[in-house]
Amino acid sequence: KSSYPEYVEIKVSDSGSGTSDIRQLDDESHPRAMQIDAALVQTIFDLASKLHNFDGVDLEMHRRIANLGEKTFGYERGAETHRVTFNYTLNSVAAQLLDIFEGLARQQTDLSDLDRTMHYDRLGVNDLILQIEKDFDHKLLPEPGQFLQLLDRLAADQHFIDIARERARKLAGRIRSTP
Repeated sequence: KSSYPEYVEIKVSDSGSGTSDIRQLDDESHPRAMQIDAALVQTIFDLASKLHNFDGVDLEMHRRIANLGEKTFGYERGAETHRVTFNYTLNSVAAQLLDIFEGLARQQTDLSDLDRTMHYDRLGVNDLILQIEKDFDHKLLPEPGQFLQLLDRLAADQHFIDIARERARKLAGRIRSTP
């Protein structure tokens, strides 16, 4: 409570389809559809498998530490359902998985913000591109290619200021050249 966002739920199927629901607790749930690259999906399910698909695994550190927000990993396949909840973990596999999901949450937030800003705040687009660029530079976006369609559209649209269009063009080029 009182953080932003207060609630993040990301669901991923083994086919790569998924949903993200990022909001404040008092807001109504509106999950957005998303598609995740097969290689990233494989990594997610490989990490979950190393954690026995969360069956009977304890990820909590069990020491006094600040409340960093409750995290829950869940696995569902048919009637098989497993969940594990923790505040902070020292398990490196769980930390890798958490980093992926935190990156997906950041990516979905940035995508949503960019789409909304392009429609309603054309002058604010440049600041948002700067933020996305920082996230890309710090390798916080698991699938930066998801931004290409919006960046290309922005770069080609004369309604945006030139600096934002040029920055979008350069960022798209950097994303395309990254393996």
